[in-house]
Amino acid sequence: MDYSFWSTATHYYQLIETAFSYEHGYRLGVSIVIFLFFWLFRNKFTKYILYLLIKICNTKATANEYLITAFRCPLVNTIVALGTYLALRNIFPLTYDHLLDQLLRSFIVLFMAHGIHTLVKLYGNNVEELGNVLDINVDKILIPFFSKMIRFLILSLAFVTICSNWGYDINGFIAGLGLGGLAFALAAKDLLANIFSGMVIIADRPFSIGDWIKTSDLEGTIEDINFRSTKIRTFEHALVTVPNSNLINAPIINFTKREMRRITFNLGVTYDTPSHALKKCIEKIQYMLVQHPSIDNKTIFVKFDSFGESGLQIFMYFFTKTTIWEEYLNIKQDINFQILKILEEENVSIAFPRTSHYFETPLQIVNPAQSILTKE
Repeated sequence: MDYSFWSTATHYYQLIETAFSYEHGYRLGVSIVIFLFFWLFRNKFTKYILYLLIKICNTKATANEYLITAFRCPLVNTIVALGTYLALRNIFPLTYDHLLDQLLRSFIVLFMAHGIHTLVKLYGNNVEELGNVLDINVDKILIPFFSKMIRFLILSLAFVTICSNWGYDINGFIAGLGLGGLAFALAAKDLLANIFSGMVIIADRPFSIGDWIKTSDLEGTIEDINFRSTKIRTFEHALVTVPNSNLINAPIINFTKREMRRITFNLGVTYDTPSHALKKCIEKIQYMLVQHPSIDNKTIFVKFDSFGESGLQIFMYFFTKTTIWEEYLNIKQDINFQILKILEEENVSIAFPRTSHYFETPLQIVNPAQSILTKE
């Protein structure tokens, strides 16, 4: 018993002596200095690395802002992780070197994946800037869709890389995903139908984000298209989420795709309008529309159409050169004022609904005063 006690005490004494030895204390001090150095100068290192990255990429101001926003935090974390790694390697030069190497590689992969993920998201949210960088015309519906897909692939690749770094069997994992995917496909066929319908929308492009569309059930502006559904903002400012499979099978009217907007209506004038005045009005309205800068002069019809119940009907049919709602209303208002001016110049009155009554026996109108005197 005495031998065992003294053996254990001697062992712990040697550990304490080693821990507080000069060499170990020196390593601990150097490690603290290394960590503090990387911690205190992490922002300086980050700015320098970003400066070199911008110089190498030679991008524009907006792209530089995106690079800084996306990689500032990951670079700071990477520098702190590197300082921690070097400090711990100095304390444990041989004992935990493999574990520390694995941790450092995993953190670097994770931080860089986060930076690339953020960069793709920023460009996905700004389609115009992406088009300027690539010098191509990009589609508003295509870019957000593929942005989400690329971000998912980035996270998946980072996960697989980290698992491989720690020695996990990736082949077995992928095979398990295949079997799980089959079971998932059988259990979620509606979800997959919506996803494939979303791909059809991407390929066929019946509409894009920002387009004004109309179906048999709703009408509004496209706000977002994702893997499962499409979000439509109605004119009552309600947000409607429609499954892609329902939308792809429905007839869709895309008002944004049209090049012009139609104006058509009947103008009724009174029956006492002389024929020459009616002809003059029609000619002046026709000329006014042909000369109007906002009206397409290829298709203009101003005709004496029919004899209506309340007046003579002038049929008008023409197109504006704009499809923007507010501009369309302003043009329509201007034309209405000019038509009123033409009618005033020709002394032609606008007809309004009225009813005429006919009696088989003519009514006798009696003077009320005379009727009273007769009775007296």
